[in-house]
Amino acid sequence: MTAALVVGYTATPAGADAVALAGRLAAATGASVEIVMVLPSEGRNALTPPDASYDEYVRAQAREWLRDAAASLPEGLDHRAHVRTAESFGEGLLAAAREFRASHIVVGAADGGLRGRHRLGSVANELLHSSDIPVVLAPAGSVDVTAPLDRVTVAIGTRPGADVLLEDAAALAAAARVPLRLVSLVTVDLPAGVQTSAIRVVGASHADAVLEAARAELPADVPVDVVVAEGDSIEDAVTRLAWQPGEVVFVGSSRLARPRFLFLGSTAAKMLHELPVPMIVVSRTRAPEES
Repeated sequence: MTAALVVGYTATPAGADAVALAGRLAAATGASVEIVMVLPSEGRNALTPPDASYDEYVRAQAREWLRDAAASLPEGLDHRAHVRTAESFGEGLLAAAREFRASHIVVGAADGGLRGRHRLGSVANELLHSSDIPVVLAPAGSVDVTAPLDRVTVAIGTRPGADVLLEDAAALAAAARVPLRLVSLVTVDLPAGVQTSAIRVVGASHADAVLEAARAELPADVPVDVVVAEGDSIEDAVTRLAWQPGEVVFVGSSRLARPRFLFLGSTAAKMLHELPVPMIVVSRTRAPEES
């Protein structure tokens, strides 16, 4: 994660959360931060005649908010701020991310969410079903987290596409020099009625396989371990896992996603209900030039 991080900013607590999380990720990896505020384009309100003086007032206010946001970043980080216009906030963020060749887009939770929890708003929903760039979801209250990035967790099942997910998580752990934790969800995803003994065998076998794959991707000095999630449901398994204050978790897109694009799957959506740390959603495949 040494490329740019694009932050979708609004002058709200969610915007502050997104900037704070991007700052922690950038401080750990050396990435630059591009803070982007997207204003509605003229085409979104055809009933109202254009008013140049009002438009300039709005832009001036946006620039002032962006200056405040940039001032909240850790000292010494490479960062810039931008005001853009687009038909939708998500469209504007995607355009900026492609322009800056960003590795990730960071957005905050919707208003009204519980502190430390995720609540998807319209912008996050749009990105999670259309972006070809990984999206980082900041839970409510991220602005108050003082711990640096201290561990990367990746949730892995048995469906195809886990190789890209594992590579991206391993790359962040290596760049930040923090431990990588692999969470095997295979025992939670098994059909109902499977015998307990069979669950243990499948879980142990899957854990060994993903651990071997992770060690092949990581430098020798980056610690890696594997945990087999246990619980009656995905939500139950998430609450039983221990989470560190500065941790992030990677999940892959649904098998329904278009190649190289995101599509939030049912497992990730269930995890979000209970997850107290940021989630990074990546595609199941990548473009040939990225392979």
